[in-house]
Amino acid sequence: MTIKERLQSELKTAMKEHDAVLKNVVTLVRAAILQYEKDNLKECDEEHIIELISKQVKQRKDALADFEKAGRDDLIAQTNRELEILLSYLPRQLSPEELEEIVKEAIDRLGIDSKKGMGALMKDVMPRVKGMSDGKAINAAAAKFLN
Repeated sequence: MTIKERLQSELKTAMKEHDAVLKNVVTLVRAAILQYEKDNLKECDEEHIIELISKQVKQRKDALADFEKAGRDDLIAQTNRELEILLSYLPRQLSPEELEEIVKEAIDRLGIDSKKGMGALMKDVMPRVKGMSDGKAINAAAAKFLN
């Protein structure tokens, strides 16, 4: 089942079960897909859908930090549920150890020995972990080896 089909199915389920959070998340993702298709005049493939969902995850994680600073427990709970739903559409997330292994291998292969090579490292690693990790985690893993 493709992600689009799964979104359609879960939208129906959310409406039947009156699950407002699931319905809102699925609707937002479907709207982002539709917008992409209208803007680019082509159908959105699985890879682009994963990119769109990853952007939504990043937005939620950024908002979560702000809600925690403000002490908004109600918004924290809702945002965590939204993140859980969004992450269910992405490929399995890499553990910190797996990500560090990929980053270390890239550092060795590219011969990077300082933070000046961070751009080349990110350019190499990002496509390989697309949808399975985010830039902040890659940056943190790289900083561990380049300090």
